[in-house]
This record gives sequence, C-alpha cells and structure tokens, in this order.
Amino acid sequence: MDMNKRNVYFAMVVSSFLGAAIAIGGYSLIIEPQRDQQVTPASGESSSVSLTNYVFDTTDYVVPKGLNFVYAAKQATPAVVHIRTEYDGSREYASRNPMEEFFKDYFGERYDRGERSPRQGAGSGVIVSADGYIATNNHVVEGASEIEVMLNDNRTYSAELIGTDPDTDLALIKIDEEQLPYMGFGDSENIQIGEWVLAIGNPFEFRSTVTAGIVSAKARNINILARSGSSTRIEAFIQTDAAVNPGNSGGALVNLNGDLVGINTAIASPTGAFAGYSFAVPATLVKKVIWDLKDFGAVQRPLLGIQIRDVTAELANAEDLGILKGVYVARVNEGTSAADAGLKEKDVIIAIDGKKVSNVAQLQEQVALNRPGDDIDVTYIRDGKTETVKATLKNQFQNTEVVTASNSFEIDGATFEPVSKTMRSELQLDNGIQVKDIGNGKWKEAGIEEGFIITRIDKRPIRSVDDLNASLSNAMGEGILIEGMYPNGEKAYYGIGW
Repeated sequence: MDMNKRNVYFAMVVSSFLGAAIAIGGYSLIIEPQRDQQVTPASGESSSVSLTNYVFDTTDYVVPKGLNFVYAAKQATPAVVHIRTEYDGSREYASRNPMEEFFKDYFGERYDRGERSPRQGAGSGVIVSADGYIATNNHVVEGASEIEVMLNDNRTYSAELIGTDPDTDLALIKIDEEQLPYMGFGDSENIQIGEWVLAIGNPFEFRSTVTAGIVSAKARNINILARSGSSTRIEAFIQTDAAVNPGNSGGALVNLNGDLVGINTAIASPTGAFAGYSFAVPATLVKKVIWDLKDFGAVQRPLLGIQIRDVTAELANAEDLGILKGVYVARVNEGTSAADAGLKEKDVIIAIDGKKVSNVAQLQEQVALNRPGDDIDVTYIRDGKTETVKATLKNQFQNTEVVTASNSFEIDGATFEPVSKTMRSELQLDNGIQVKDIGNGKWKEAGIEEGFIITRIDKRPIRSVDDLNASLSNAMGEGILIEGMYPNGEKAYYGIGW
C-alpha cells in the first residue's frame, strides 16, 4: 500500500508540473506577442497606441493611389532640363538688371571674375513640345550671351531665345531636336489647396531632383516682380511646401498625373535657401504666355484699364462697400475696355467670366488668360447691387490689333525703340526708351526732339513699351513729368498734359 500511495503522489506532482508548463507556454504564445506591440507611457498608464511597423512577405507593394509619387516622377522627370547660361561680364548688363541681386541667390550665382570675364548661371526648364520648345523663367536666361541645355539623358544643345516676358517672369527657348519627351499642361485653375504636388529641377546642380509637398495657397502675390518697376506685372503664384532651392528656377511643379501645373519661380527665405515655402507661376498662365511668344514673338497682353486694390475691412468700412472680399476699382482710365463697358470708380469686381475673384492677383490672372479683342464678363457690385457687363479687352495701345516683337512702336505721332546696348553702356543707363522719329503731336509740342531717351515718367523707371503705356494710361487727363537725356549726355525734363 505504501508503494502504491507513493506512486499516486508522484503522478499527481508530475501532472501538476505538466499543467503549469502547458499554462505558461500557452500564456507566452498567446499573450506576450500582444504586449510586444503595445506602447507604455512613462507614467505607467496603459495605452492603445500601436507601433506602425508592418511585415509583409512580398516585394509587390502597391502604393495607395493618392500617394503614388513614383508614377508622377517617372512621367515628368525626362521632360525637365538643366539650363546653363553665360554672360559677357560687362558692367552694362549688371546695371540694367534690377532683379539680379535678388535672384542670384535663387537660381545660381552669376559669379563675376572681372569686369569683362564671362559669368555663369544655372537653372531649370521644361520641354513643352516634342520639337524642342522649352519654358523657363525670364530671370534664368535674361541677358545671357549663351544658353546651354542639358537633357535628362545627358545630351547637350545650344538653345535659341525665342522671347521673354518680365511681367510674368517667363521665357521661351528652343533647341534643334525632334521627338523629345515633353510635359503636358495640367489644369492649375482647378488644383486644390492640400493637393499633393512634386517639384522637379536641378537645385545646387543636383540634376533631376524630385521633392514633394502640397499646395498651400493659390493666387499668392509676394511682390517679387515689383522690383522690376513694371506696372503691368502679374503675380498669382501657386504656393507649395515642396522643397525648392537655388537652381530650381524654371523647373516643373507637377500633379500626381505628371502634368505641369506650374513653373517654379521663387522661394520665401531669409537665407536664399529653402525655408518652407516656394512659389510657381500657374500652368494656365504659362501656357498662354509661351505660346504668345512662340506665335507672335511678344505677349498679347489684355488690359481692362483700371487701377485696382484688394478689398480690406478698413476699405469696406471707409467706403461702406458691404462686402469684405473682391477687387476695388480705384480709377477707370479714359478710352479703355473698362470705360467702354461702363465700369466706374468704387465698383467692386467679384467675378470674371463667372469665376470668383477675391483679390487683385486672381483678377489679373483671369484677365491675362485672354487676348486683346476677347470679350469677358465682368461681375461687380455697385451701391449694393450685383451687375454683369461685357468688356472687350484692349492691348497697351488701346486697340485690339496683334502686337509683334518689332523693335519700334508709335504713340501719338512719335516712334520709339529700345536703347542700344552700346549707347546704354556709354551713358551708364539701366533703363530707357528712345525717340526714333517725332511728328506732330504732344511729344513735339512739349519740345522733345529726336534721339531723346525717356528714363522716367513721374519718377517711375521706363524699361519697356509696357511701362511707357502703363504710365501714360495712368496719367489720362493729367500732366506727367518726363525725365531723360540725349545721346550727348545732356539731361532734360519735359512736362506734358496727357
């Protein structure tokens, strides 16, 4: 009996150990892996937050549709080029380019090796047609004596400058090649704030660099083109947080389909390097400007002929406007599209062709997408009532004719032309338009003679025909002060009742 009792006790002990082992093993297998995936805060309180690692046994990982940067990068990168420029190094170029000091930190230093030694710059561009047309920024190629384009596959070409538009900071160049990869235009008007975009370019000469961000604002006016002194500049930038650095100028901003939605142009930075925000000219405006340059050699710039400002709370209260967003008409110039359509001072424009405009940048963009001769619907508020009128847009000469890239132009009996490089250098001028011929009219009545170079009107620099026409349009019914000099260096001042 004693032996039997000992066997029973032994069996019970062994069974207890086996049960405990099974229980511990099962607990370890079932409970412990779940604990491994928990995050316990330092306070000791429990947490339901899990680690985000995910182990999978296949390399065929599918990127979610809304985040597929790979497709867009593959589609767009072959159409983005590296642009290198060379300058003659003369003092004359440096003095005539008022935006040089700002943009040198952005698209690459045009470093000087002496008064007459070559200087160089770098930027980016986007192929927009299979036969070699390339869109870029004006400040990338302005004043360059040589333009070199390097494709994504390392082929290198000398490029021809087709045309520039300082008022939008755009330029069109061309290389002699066919069947090139090119980028299609996307719809920048309907791109949404918060939408993913990619910036593609050549920052710091790191070729074909792709960065990602979102659209953080639209129709942004940052007053960067105000440095040029032009009164017809257009700033309606797409603002993004995609990283853009020196060398990205002229490169592509694309959507997730790989379509061009903007040309990267500027950054907001205290140092010259990326600090959070970049700005691109919207593709709808790019498309209009570069095809104008291709077809006519000059931008067909439509103008309403009004002086405008953003509606603010202060302005709304002062003028009892009854609206906090829109574009306030401060003045309507005589003989312009706006005057013909019946617009008046203190009107508040709220839409162009049915598209809402909340600020000056949006209005300028919507008008600029047209050409002189086009009719647009202008919706405005006057005395609390909303009205819509049709305006036939005119050009800077107050007509609807096609403007060409001719070197000379006529205004009220006088013919003007750009000042030659030689004369500009001799007279140390950084701007000016010269009177080539003069007939009967206000210019002759004021005592102006042939050869006179207009440098300023009412203290505003005159660098182009657009500047001249804008100054004259703004002065309708008033007197203007004209400053300038003759080829012998003699300075002169004239007053004209315009």
